[in-house]
Amino acid sequence: MNYPVWQLDFAGGGLLIALIATIHVFIAQFAVGGGLFLVLTEIKGRRENNRQILEYVQRHARFFLVLTMVLGSLTGIGIWFTISLLSPAATSTLIHNFVFAWAIEWLFFLVEIISIFIYTYTFDRLTERDHLRVGWIYAVSAWLSLFFVSGIIDFMLTPGAWLQTGSFWDGFFNPTFWPALFFRTFLSLILAGLFGFLTACTVKEVFVRHSLMRYCATWLLVPVVLLLGAAWWYASALPPEVGEMIFHRMPFLTQYIRLFAICSPLIVLGGLIMAIRMPAGVNRVFAVVMLLIGFCYLGAFEFIREGGRRPYIIRDHMYANSIFKKDISSLAQTGVIKAARWVEQRPITDSNRVLVGKELFMTLCLSCHSIGGPMNNILPRTEQLGVRELDMILGSMGRGYPYMPPFIGTAEEQRALTAFLTTALHNRREEP
Repeated sequence: MNYPVWQLDFAGGGLLIALIATIHVFIAQFAVGGGLFLVLTEIKGRRENNRQILEYVQRHARFFLVLTMVLGSLTGIGIWFTISLLSPAATSTLIHNFVFAWAIEWLFFLVEIISIFIYTYTFDRLTERDHLRVGWIYAVSAWLSLFFVSGIIDFMLTPGAWLQTGSFWDGFFNPTFWPALFFRTFLSLILAGLFGFLTACTVKEVFVRHSLMRYCATWLLVPVVLLLGAAWWYASALPPEVGEMIFHRMPFLTQYIRLFAICSPLIVLGGLIMAIRMPAGVNRVFAVVMLLIGFCYLGAFEFIREGGRRPYIIRDHMYANSIFKKDISSLAQTGVIKAARWVEQRPITDSNRVLVGKELFMTLCLSCHSIGGPMNNILPRTEQLGVRELDMILGSMGRGYPYMPPFIGTAEEQRALTAFLTTALHNRREEP
């Protein structure tokens, strides 16, 4: 309420951040596992004295650099730009509470940038030992970036004792920190293998290509078992109310849980298929398919994790509409319109009731609902509802609909929001 609202309409309901964040995380996780993949594959090539494997590592490193440093950086900036406009209050909380963690992560990211450029362009300039050292510097820095980001991301789902203490350490080493870190580490290794398929299938020499395909398959088959163990650990570490919300009280998450469950055996099956000797053209098709499965795998997990925070953006601290939990009782007395800094319509009158309802929708609902968009579209949800039905729904939010914040505001504001939802959105006359 203390910031202007970015009115997205069609792209609301989390669509914009979902698209940018999923693509970025997909690339960022590859950046973590891919660094170790480069180093270990180079070691493999040097031990076997195989020039073709070393040439493959050089080509893969160039592909890796362009994808992670260009597209990864652009989508990373896109995330910061988007969250600062969509959820400025939550962004402010994360920055102020974890400013030193962010600074350390950005330092490691700077080391990543420098080291991957040196690694990629000095294959024939540095000694074998020094070149591998640079590769290890990148791999360790990338994992340490994951270490610090993981603590902040999972703080939003399980802030733990931070809610009482406000301590940096309680927030960072939250209840799901360690299982989430191991889960993301194993997922990064899987993605390294998937992207390895994509470049290995371009190797012309049949024996070397087949050898690399089998090598990349091991990056799927071993980590996926460890990842499923980490997933079980992750689920067990969730507070009971969060687990209940994810697995039992949020019907729309069922499709993502099912997708994650389906993709797990597909990753294993795909790894086994890719280890079989096949023509290069078939390898390319399967490599792309496997990469898409990996994207769905990660996307399903991210949607499950994000959904588990509902109705909060920082659990038990700030609701998805950026209103602090501690402010609910006072806002119920004073009203949202009176407290909000960036609204035009005040006070509420018969002539501006619908306009006030629109501003309430933008303030309280737009963070989760779009208007005509593909995600959480409010139009079909309200099309057949009248004033009485909407009043019942708004009154039961937070209890009957536990994944939605309670309606925050006065009875008069609730009538204004109902008027907007029943008339302006559907071009109907206002009910008396």
